Amino acid sequence: MFLSPILVRPVREQLEHDRVIRLLQVKYKRKFEVAINPGNEQSAPVGAPESPWYPDLVLQTTDKNHKLAGVVEVESAESVNHLEAMSQWKAFAGLRVPFHLYLPNASVDTARRFCTEMDIPVAEMWAYQAVGDQIRFALVHRIPQPDDPKPAAPEPRARAVAPRPAAARPAAAVPARPASPRPAPARAAAVSRPPAAAPSRSAAGRARPNGQASRQPVARRSSAPPPSRAAKPKASAARRAAPKPVQRKTKSASSSSRAQKRR
Repeated sequence: MFLSPILVRPVREQLEHDRVIRLLQVKYKRKFEVAINPGNEQSAPVGAPESPWYPDLVLQTTDKNHKLAGVVEVESAESVNHLEAMSQWKAFAGLRVPFHLYLPNASVDTARRFCTEMDIPVAEMWAYQAVGDQIRFALVHRIPQPDDPKPAAPEPRARAVAPRPAAARPAAAVPARPASPRPAPARAAAVSRPPAAAPSRSAAGRARPNGQASRQPVARRSSAPPPSRAAKPKASAARRAAPKPVQRKTKSASSSSRAQKRR
């Protein structure tokens, strides 16, 4: 019988290790038939009958053949070392089935280094952490499997076709629109009214029934401006400037005046 390099685990780690195994049994039971080997139990062997291996969880198909579908190994902080990786991890990865590895959060980097150095293909690498009474799992690494559904191929993009320039067409003659009549102004121009005729004196002198004389209507002043005063001195100046005609006395007038003096 093959003994693991980790002969004895601390009690606390062993209890946590077995608890993780039972949680994973419920998880994988939805798709596989699961057999477990917690603690020192060896109820589900894998590999050759002359040199069997006992991983923590053995996954089998649900049909009648019960073929081996995968193996799961749960490690604690003390069991992640070079000897464990070289003896067990490499043997589980060589079974030609997916190999799942569960590790504490603090041991993820160390396990990655061992897998890289020893060329150990791990289908899925998970990290687990105890938070109070619960244990949380986080996927760290995963290799695509042939059973995984293929992603839908992206739709081919349609090539952008540049629009062809349209042939120049003669512009159709647009009929001219008749000019719309302008609206009439809101306010009509005031119609000039002729001045009222002055009442006659006879009508003005008539007395009203109550004995009062009727008032004569005041004549409206014309809007024409008054004549300018500067025009008058110009006319008078023109009159002064014009020379007065000199009256010449005829001989008959002079002679008549002399005869009157002699008398």
